[in-house]
Amino acid sequence: MRQMLWAPLVATLVMLTGGAGAEAGLFCGMGGYKWCPAESCQPVGDYCSARVSSGPCYKTVRDVVWCTEEYTDCETVYDTCVEKIPVPYTRTVYDTCYRNECYTVCKPCYKTCYRDVCYTVRKPVYRTCYRTVTCRVRKPCYRTCYRDVAYTVCKPCYKTCYRDVCYTVRKPCYRTCYRDVCVTQYRTVTDTCYRDVCYTVCKPITETRCVDVQCGEWKTVSEYVPGPVVERCVQDPGSFVWDPNGCCCVYKPGCCRVEKVQCPGRTVCRRVWCPKVVQKQVTCTRYVNEVKHCRVPYTVCRQVPYTVTKRVPYTTCTWTCETRTRRVPYTTCTMVRECRTKRIPYTTCTWREECVTRQVPYTTCSWTCETRTKRIPYTTCTMVRETRTRRVPYCVPRTVCETRYETRCKRVPRTVVVKKTRCVPKVVCRQVPVDPCCPVDPCCPVDPGCAAPVTCAAPDACHGEG
Repeated sequence: MRQMLWAPLVATLVMLTGGAGAEAGLFCGMGGYKWCPAESCQPVGDYCSARVSSGPCYKTVRDVVWCTEEYTDCETVYDTCVEKIPVPYTRTVYDTCYRNECYTVCKPCYKTCYRDVCYTVRKPVYRTCYRTVTCRVRKPCYRTCYRDVAYTVCKPCYKTCYRDVCYTVRKPCYRTCYRDVCVTQYRTVTDTCYRDVCYTVCKPITETRCVDVQCGEWKTVSEYVPGPVVERCVQDPGSFVWDPNGCCCVYKPGCCRVEKVQCPGRTVCRRVWCPKVVQKQVTCTRYVNEVKHCRVPYTVCRQVPYTVTKRVPYTTCTWTCETRTRRVPYTTCTMVRECRTKRIPYTTCTWREECVTRQVPYTTCSWTCETRTKRIPYTTCTMVRETRTRRVPYCVPRTVCETRYETRCKRVPRTVVVKKTRCVPKVVCRQVPVDPCCPVDPCCPVDPGCAAPVTCAAPDACHGEG
């Protein structure tokens, strides 16, 4: 109510003041320009400085960010090389030589002589005679007969019947569904690089020189080898002595003695090696190692991932119950009696007598005396001395120089350029807004590390007139 009373009074006051009041503004002339101080109406400089001073202020903030950087580095790689090094060495070779030796052997000379000897032998004379023998024998007579035998058998009678049986089965119902699956696959990217490889080759050098070669020829030499000395039993001549019991002359053999007898020798042919030295030109090849370089390509494979979307099928299964009927067979058996007849054989035996006549042989012996003459050989031996020559082998050593190659491994360094990745700090400048402030001087310094200028303001001018 009080506000409504004051409103007509204020409206009357405004109408009374007229245009002078409108120039001063509202609120008792506080909004008019004539009450402003004179220094406030003076020019204050260019518009840009005033715009920067009245606008929002920014300051530059430097952040450290770690970035990935690829750089190239040189590494030393060692390759294993195999080289052959000639190593001289000496070895002893034994040559076989022969010298002549004389030796004496006793060569037996055998002679075979014969003498006649008479002896009596008794010669048996055999004669076969026969006599007749009669005997009675009993001879069996066999006969096979048959008789009928009745027997009963039980014969099974089978019958097949059927009955209905109900059963339940579970029938699967399959359904195929699909879902999308993101699969990461890799493809191989191949890069070809080259590296320097040192390898050693053997270069042949051919030389010709004269060498003494041991050679010879085979000659055939005949030798007489005496036979072995064996023992044999020799019986002296016997004589006839009168036997008063038998009233006849009985031959009595002589004594047996053992004497050594040398068997006849044999002539043996053998081959003898006759050595000789011959000059011969030999072509020798020696190898000199030579190092060569070549650029060998090698392939570097790297895997690059990429994403592929696939539709993967999967199967769902539901079961449904179903009742079915089937016929099950079963068998019944009944036994039926049946009479049968079979014939069984049996054997009867009867004896009958019979007279048998046969010829039985027998042998008679009678002795007859017979005089015989035989020639008995005997051997006489005489020893004969003989001088022979034989070749005896002996060894002569000699030294031979040879060269053999040994394989040695060594590591050869080489420099390979490798790409590596490292983290490098990097300064990033960004503008951050701050409270509005007044400029001190029209020229603002620029941060040398940033591309954007830095807005400078005096710390005491932040609360000036608006």
